[in-house]
Amino acid sequence: MKDNTEDIDKLIKNALTEEEAKFYDELDEQNLFGMIGGVFSGKLKWLLILMNIVTVFAFIGLIYCIAQFVNTDVTNELIKWGILGMFFMLMMSMIKLFVWLQMDKNALLREIKRLELQLAALSSKLS
Repeated sequence: MKDNTEDIDKLIKNALTEEEAKFYDELDEQNLFGMIGGVFSGKLKWLLILMNIVTVFAFIGLIYCIAQFVNTDVTNELIKWGILGMFFMLMMSMIKLFVWLQMDKNALLREIKRLELQLAALSSKLS
């Protein structure tokens, strides 16, 4: 089965006005760094900046817990530092998961906008 994505994109661009075609080009797929940058340009920009600051502090806390875990011989302290280190790792993982979900949401919104633009171009051709 042949992939006709490029042909479809050319047909869509031919049907659009110059301004619409420029907007359509902006909705193209982004690479990983573009997606990360897109997360910091939405309405939740302040929250994501705050989450990254918290992630940095959690990483510093994790390093401290690892250092304390390695330097002690008391079983109770080993358990305490191990659980606290796991808590910091869990905190960082949940924050990263939230950021990845935001990136996925932005990609879905971009695809929905492309679909809306294609429907608008098709409806203008039909009328």
